[in-house]
Amino acid sequence: MVSTVPTTLPNKVSPLHLAALTAPDSLAIKCGELELSYQQLSEHVLALGQQLTEKGLTTGDKLGVICSNRPEALMLYWACIDLGLLFCPISPKFPQTQILALLQQYNIRHLWSDDSKLLDSTESKHTLSPEPLTDLNFSAKSELPPAETVPQIDPDTRANIIFTSGSSGTPKAAVHCLSQHIASAKGSASLISLNSGDRWLASLPLFHIGGLAIFNRCALATACVVFATEGQSLPQQLITNKVTHVSLVSTQLQRLLQHHSGSLQYSKTLLLGGGAIPQPLLDKLADMGIPAFTSYGMTEMASQITTGKALGDGSSGKLLPGRELEIRNGEIWVKGDTLFCGYLTTDKQGEAGEQLQLSIDQDGWFCTRDRGYWDNKGNLHITGRSDNMFVCGGENLQPEEVEAVLKRFPGVEDALVFPVADQEFGCLPVAVIKGELPDQHKLDEFVAEQIARFKRPRACFPWPEQEQPTGLKVNRKQVIAAVRAQFNLAE
Repeated sequence: MVSTVPTTLPNKVSPLHLAALTAPDSLAIKCGELELSYQQLSEHVLALGQQLTEKGLTTGDKLGVICSNRPEALMLYWACIDLGLLFCPISPKFPQTQILALLQQYNIRHLWSDDSKLLDSTESKHTLSPEPLTDLNFSAKSELPPAETVPQIDPDTRANIIFTSGSSGTPKAAVHCLSQHIASAKGSASLISLNSGDRWLASLPLFHIGGLAIFNRCALATACVVFATEGQSLPQQLITNKVTHVSLVSTQLQRLLQHHSGSLQYSKTLLLGGGAIPQPLLDKLADMGIPAFTSYGMTEMASQITTGKALGDGSSGKLLPGRELEIRNGEIWVKGDTLFCGYLTTDKQGEAGEQLQLSIDQDGWFCTRDRGYWDNKGNLHITGRSDNMFVCGGENLQPEEVEAVLKRFPGVEDALVFPVADQEFGCLPVAVIKGELPDQHKLDEFVAEQIARFKRPRACFPWPEQEQPTGLKVNRKQVIAAVRAQFNLAE
């Protein structure tokens, strides 16, 4: 059965409180021993909203949230929806100097974090003197039942900021409203069944659009958001929490199927990312009766744009409802109900007045800078980024095309291809490899059997040792910069 979500919000009620009114006993949150029903979660969020109001936060204010995935962050998100605040999650892995710069540039004057040292340091160094919210009581409950206290909301008001680096490496402040998240969740639900009683593991961080999308999907379907228990491995989380839905990349799936296939015994749906999924993995999932989907999405379109059954050919499925997509000269343009409000722009001091910047053409189309094509089955294929392409000996070379081939070579878990300067050809491709470094001659022959020989990497370098958040796409600029520095490679 494909899940259903309301086409409108009755009386403009938040999806969270609507879930509490329609399915009060359904499990909303599970985090270790902590379990909250939608009725209980709604009461906590209402009480939290009262506390934020008492602290002086009013409509349009921004609330910075710096933490890993945890129930408090979800409560703050829905409290912000109730009050018309902008929920601004920031990665705790950002350097402190970058966090301070973001707080100052975007005038974020209120801050919550599970790291008291970070709050103390930020308060002492931030020129805008943000108020650290250190004494919020997340256990407090509203004394009245939700039906008598739920706030009226405007789903078209600004709801959150997601800081996305995109291709530039400099974070941009992408602004969404709730109606865009609702449209995204409705489109996802048209294909991926999610219902009351299901459990989606919050494996993607809330400061990425994919993580925030899980919060919205679950509330609209009255399903449960499962938060990881500290110290537990992914297989342990899947088993102990009886997870039915999870987002994974290819390498995670491969390791699970090879060593912990039993951990998927409760799985109803896998949403896969990170490039083409090898056919043997999909065959094994089919034997286990677990549907797997691949998807193409982006922050600016509130997560998923296309989604489809994983086919092993690298395709990303068909267009979901509420979205439009067209390809112009190989580049992907999008629009629709999920398109974000725009990038918030200020001067570096946050004092020049805020504006939303949305670069669209006269018909409302937004250029993604991704490249792709439709196959004869109507499935979208992503071939790479326009800004990753480089010229080798007068020929255009799209790194992602070569990377897809390299990932099929035995022992290669991941690969990135980039140019190095060459006097004769201008640029030559080289690769950084995660996993076993291949024999160069064997790799040359392998690549030449599948794509033009000139596209083969002329050298391979080991993947740099740096932390990569689970389930996220690789920060290619960061990895490539580290390899260039380590091996002194000219651009």
